[in-house]
Amino acid sequence: MKKLQHIGLGLFLVGLALFTSLIFLGKYEVNSELFQTFVSNKGIKSELFISNINANVVDKTFTNPFAFSSKITSALETANATHKAANEWDKVIWDKPHSFSFELAKQVGSGLIQENKGLFWWLTFGLGIFGALLYIVPNVITLGPPGIKNNGIYLNAATNRGWIGWFAFVFLVGFYILLYFRPDYIVNWVYLVDPISESISGNAASQWFLYGFLYCVVMIVMAIRMYIKYRHNKYQILRTTSVLFFQIVFAFLIPEILVRFEKPWYDFKNAFPLDYDFFFSWNLDQLIASGGLGLFILVWGIVLTLVIVPLMVYFFGKRWYCSWVCGCGGLAETLGDPYRQLSDKSLKAWKLERWLVHGVLVFALFMTGLTLYSYFSGAQQVIGLKTQTIQDIYGFLIGSIFAGVIGTGFYPIFGNRVWCRFGCPLAAYLGLVQRFKSRFRITTNGGQCISCGNCSTYCEQGIDVRAYAQKGENIVRASCVGCGICSAVCPRGVLKLENGPEKGRINPTEILLGNDVDLMDLINQK
Repeated sequence: MKKLQHIGLGLFLVGLALFTSLIFLGKYEVNSELFQTFVSNKGIKSELFISNINANVVDKTFTNPFAFSSKITSALETANATHKAANEWDKVIWDKPHSFSFELAKQVGSGLIQENKGLFWWLTFGLGIFGALLYIVPNVITLGPPGIKNNGIYLNAATNRGWIGWFAFVFLVGFYILLYFRPDYIVNWVYLVDPISESISGNAASQWFLYGFLYCVVMIVMAIRMYIKYRHNKYQILRTTSVLFFQIVFAFLIPEILVRFEKPWYDFKNAFPLDYDFFFSWNLDQLIASGGLGLFILVWGIVLTLVIVPLMVYFFGKRWYCSWVCGCGGLAETLGDPYRQLSDKSLKAWKLERWLVHGVLVFALFMTGLTLYSYFSGAQQVIGLKTQTIQDIYGFLIGSIFAGVIGTGFYPIFGNRVWCRFGCPLAAYLGLVQRFKSRFRITTNGGQCISCGNCSTYCEQGIDVRAYAQKGENIVRASCVGCGICSAVCPRGVLKLENGPEKGRINPTEILLGNDVDLMDLINQK
């Protein structure tokens, strides 16, 4: 079995290496006719930009995306700076430079990859998927006795911040930086999924389609690992199936199918404030202009946030969303499962978590308040603050850096719920409801606890579960996502995820330690 796994690992690394190398290849050549069409479709009025591109890009061949992007972004930034200085606002190109460059590069790219998309898909995605499965599936043959095995997890370079973990960290962070800030560098990656995008939405792929497809592929492969590892635990099997379904169907397929019918792209499970741009003017205008479906989406988004979310949390805790529906949670529970033991359990981490996650929630609400005031009043500034500037800051710091680069890229070093613990505003909202008005709790049986520490070790939210279990005290925490792993790894059945009456839900227990108490006094009191 080990040889088979080594072959699988080798195939995976070959596919990964080929996938990475594609960004350095390709040919980019803009002819005059194509450029004029592009300029016309974009409504560009900047003669300075057009003349610069005609002189330095048109009818010239670039053999990699970096040189091509440099010319485009430099010309755009120079033209914009000149027009802004001259107050020629109608000539400013408001697209982000690298997004603008990506659009043009996607249209003019050519070469071996662009002409053989299917072949290179199999050499990259195909080899990667097959290799990963070949590494994972042999575990089925050596199932052994029931129980969850985490043998050697702190001796493995991949799961205890060894060189493999750091390599995964660098790769994931690099991928997210390219995805969010340099999409024009990954045009060749996007070409690979063009046929899939065209078959679903009727359009060529964007970098976001690539990301959505990768997201689903990674979740499927790692979900198979979850099915094997937690095969004796029905709760984990159902939970894994649920997050897969909601990610693939609701977050990926339905939005793309809506686009095919010229409807707004929308993920029906994505609630505000996680969907932080839901109340931005461009989104509201698009929804209102889309007729009946757009108005339904608008009403649904509001009802989901204000009614459905708190009601579901009241009956089932935040686990119904964070561990059964949410795509961020789904990736954390599949791709992130090997790293859950790395979540910081210290008091300092808990204090930082409380300030950060609730700070992001306040920031999101403040930004949305300014946005709605600006939308209905027409004012560009509120109390001296530009609404657009606040939106840009939030989108960059929270939407891109925190949710993307840090939220997933830091899995191999800081655990699998970095975003959910420290940055997700929806998790903060759900947590407040769960802590103060919910029927959900994790009950404990202190008499059976042997203090093995498995529960605390594998709590992805950094909760010291053992401290509650030793006292027989219910676990009622705002951060708990109800993943149930603490219960799954407990060898004594001490922990149970339950919904019950609010009365008695919080049951603090005094701790009686050795010399701190006179046992004879306790007997007499009885």
